[in-house]
Amino acid sequence: MITRRGFFKVLGGSVAGVMSLGGYAFAYEPLARLAITRYQLTPPGWTPGLKLRVVALADLHACEPWMSASRIAAICHRANELEGDVTVLLGDYAAGMNMVTQYVHSSQWSKALATLQAPLGVHAVMGNHDWWEDRTAQKNGGMETFGHRALADVGIAVYGNRAVRLEKDGRGFWLAGLEDQLALLPGRKWGRTQMLGLDDLDGTMAQVTDDAPVVLLAHEPDIFPRVPERVSLTLSGHTHGGQIRLLGRSPIVPSRYGNRYAYGHMIEQGRNIIVSGGLGCSIAPVRFGVPPEIVVIDLG
Repeated sequence: MITRRGFFKVLGGSVAGVMSLGGYAFAYEPLARLAITRYQLTPPGWTPGLKLRVVALADLHACEPWMSASRIAAICHRANELEGDVTVLLGDYAAGMNMVTQYVHSSQWSKALATLQAPLGVHAVMGNHDWWEDRTAQKNGGMETFGHRALADVGIAVYGNRAVRLEKDGRGFWLAGLEDQLALLPGRKWGRTQMLGLDDLDGTMAQVTDDAPVVLLAHEPDIFPRVPERVSLTLSGHTHGGQIRLLGRSPIVPSRYGNRYAYGHMIEQGRNIIVSGGLGCSIAPVRFGVPPEIVVIDLG
């Protein structure tokens, strides 16, 4: 039998443990940690002798105090130290929650991202929150967001259903980027009855004119079952690894496929996708078991 004194001792320890766990999930992991997650692979169809390092950043969700402009600049400095041949940004620069002290303007987060450097350039796609937070873009039913303009203004190439051929050491590869798959919200004020995507996978792939390997940037990983074998590697964000991840699974994943594409490197029918856990937070400023990360992929 536990005594009254023993009961309150256990209770006090449990409360302290819960408070410590909560402090870690709400403060330390989202704010103080930065992991470097590395992958090395040679996908099917990859050009022999082409050694390519890709540095990928996803889901910044710029806002105070969680992801300030100065923190973004520090993350970019660390990304530059990883010496990628090409740096890619996988969308969701705009904040996606209300638990903030101040929103970071697109002119500020884009200025911080402008410090990124790579020999083959910095290339970006947009995410769902970049569309959702722009009422003008929602009203227009497309065109571009303030995020598109902010990145273009600082010299970062933005891909909206576009493919570009790049070369390293005389060996070519294609970088292709999709527009967002959840771009346009439903609602009477927008005149839409359902969510609409602006992605055009077939049109993007039609721009690839030779047999050089293709790296596809797609903010949401849900496109992956439709990605052809022609694509050597798909890179995505969006899920944040569920933000809470225990024993390799997440209780809630913003994907119709659940944990299938929640996080990490997956191979299906010889096709490869890497889903970043991202850097910021959405809905609530909490992370547990999936710290903010910069992804480094060595191909070849």
